[in-house]
Amino acid sequence: MKKRDSTERSEREASQFRLLLARRFGPFFLTQLAGAFNDNVYKNALVILVAYNAATYSALDSGVLANLAAGLFILPFLLFSANAGQFADKYEKAFLIRVIKAAEVVIMAVAAAGLMLDNLALLLAALFLMGTQSAFFGPVKYALLPQALGPHELVGGNALVETGTFLAILGGTLVAGVLIAQPDGVPYVCVLIVAVSVLGFAASLRIPGLEAPTPGLKLNWNIFSETWANLRFATKDHTVFHSMLGVSWFWFYGALFLSQFPDYSRVSLGGNETVVTLLLALFSVGVASGSLLCERLSGHKVEVGLVPFGSIGLSVFAVDLFFATPTSAELAAHAAAGLVATGAPEIGATEFLLREGSWRIVLDLFLIGMFGGFYIVPLYAQIQTRSEPTHRSRIIAANNILNALFMVAAAAVAVFMLSQGASVPQLLLLTGIFNLAVAAYIYSLVPEFLLRFLDWLLVHAVYRLRVKGGQHLPEQGPALLVCNHQSLADALIISAACRRPIRFLMYYTIFNIPVLNFIFRSMKAIPVAPARLAPHVLDKAYDDVEAALLDGQLVCIFPEGQLTTDGAIGEFRSGVSRILERTPVPVIPMALSGLWESIFSRNPARKRLPRLFPAVRLVIGKPLAPREITPAGLRDTVVGLQAGRR
Repeated sequence: MKKRDSTERSEREASQFRLLLARRFGPFFLTQLAGAFNDNVYKNALVILVAYNAATYSALDSGVLANLAAGLFILPFLLFSANAGQFADKYEKAFLIRVIKAAEVVIMAVAAAGLMLDNLALLLAALFLMGTQSAFFGPVKYALLPQALGPHELVGGNALVETGTFLAILGGTLVAGVLIAQPDGVPYVCVLIVAVSVLGFAASLRIPGLEAPTPGLKLNWNIFSETWANLRFATKDHTVFHSMLGVSWFWFYGALFLSQFPDYSRVSLGGNETVVTLLLALFSVGVASGSLLCERLSGHKVEVGLVPFGSIGLSVFAVDLFFATPTSAELAAHAAAGLVATGAPEIGATEFLLREGSWRIVLDLFLIGMFGGFYIVPLYAQIQTRSEPTHRSRIIAANNILNALFMVAAAAVAVFMLSQGASVPQLLLLTGIFNLAVAAYIYSLVPEFLLRFLDWLLVHAVYRLRVKGGQHLPEQGPALLVCNHQSLADALIISAACRRPIRFLMYYTIFNIPVLNFIFRSMKAIPVAPARLAPHVLDKAYDDVEAALLDGQLVCIFPEGQLTTDGAIGEFRSGVSRILERTPVPVIPMALSGLWESIFSRNPARKRLPRLFPAVRLVIGKPLAPREITPAGLRDTVVGLQAGRR
């Protein structure tokens, strides 16, 4: 038995990179990476060609053509995402991916023909079709992950996908720029995009089949009514919908920053196109780094507590970037000091890095990306795990629609602010400040994000939490968690150890403490009181517990009814038995140790200045059948789990 538990634990704690070797993930990852890379090679090659050879293609201004191209790529996400979500819920996903990737081969052949013939109509048609196939691929991509991966792998899988996406953006941009700069670069681009599309299709053939979630779904071909239906369905779960808003805000923030890099480099930093590439690389590598760190920081579970942490970094380093950016006078001083080559109006990446103060800008952009990774990966995982499996693809499609709308809004805001005389650094500063307002709004509507952040902060910055037996916590369905009561921090510690929300029973006088009452209500804690003092509170508590368990939630009770006064586990009262009489559900025994010395305990000898990072241990036992439970027997089980530790 110990060997099996050890094996399960090692599988949960295995590095996310092992997924790349697994057939259920590796071919899919290569498929999506090839598609994202191809998107960016083609988009950027087209933008560069239009920018420098607009007259070859049309009488329209290069700026108009560039914005037309951007609009044509994003338009399909608004038009077809609703249909894409239906297909991904109705049909088997591996089959859909192969169809989409086969279409990409044809689309890239059309794009190659347009490039070789200098035919603007073909080029723009191919771009629109690329946007269309990306719109159909998105819901399949994100809905496939929770089907193909275990709960403990989902954060790592999302991290790898986000890493691949941003590295593909970087790689595609770099490769497009290098190839188009060659005298005969267009044929190279043509060969590359067709070859990569074939590689993506070949990889898709290795993706194993997955059962269609809703094969009997009747398709609605009206894109407007279906889009509205998807958005309306997503709002039924407030946590999911506000997670979608959080993701969309990240794409607003990211799109605004990325679109300003050329002007920020040229005007604010005095840099040439190599500096633009450096800025893009810093942001992309930062997002990749933050995404990959999420798995370790979250303990292999969906940890939305990282989202507020990420949003803080997105604001702090955006504000610092404004103050790190040199003024016009400082740029002139650098030029006078000879840091700009004679006759050269702009400096390259090497000269920029050698200039005083540049490393602060480098660090800010990298950290903005890294905290963006902390922010976005848990949100995607939250949407996937909280969405109903039968509607998951359609909810992700609704998320893609919102993302597209927010990116369009980012472009509109940037155009408006710059037309009103704002500088690029000022625009980035305002975005960073506004990010705090958006974060505060979302967290006020969904306090779970902030509460999980407090949990995460407690067990990473205050305590060293060790959890044993985490596999015994159910991934879904109701259960009654039973634990000894050492300190006022017990609920936060237990919450941090479980990826699911928990409803805690709490003594009613503590629940009603001003200010803290808002937090306890946000936690959906259930106030409880002795029958002799407030029988109506006790009766309502039992009703609330029954309703929560019938709804499939987790409820936690401290059967001692009070904090321990001597460090030992006290007598268990009869509340557990009464709960199980009304709602017989599995009971999960748990034992906390290490908090008796805490300042949050009733230990009369507790230290005013606690030790740094004291070890806290939570041992979770196997589920017990409700019919086996007695207060005395349950206490003996918890005492055995604690094994003499305090």
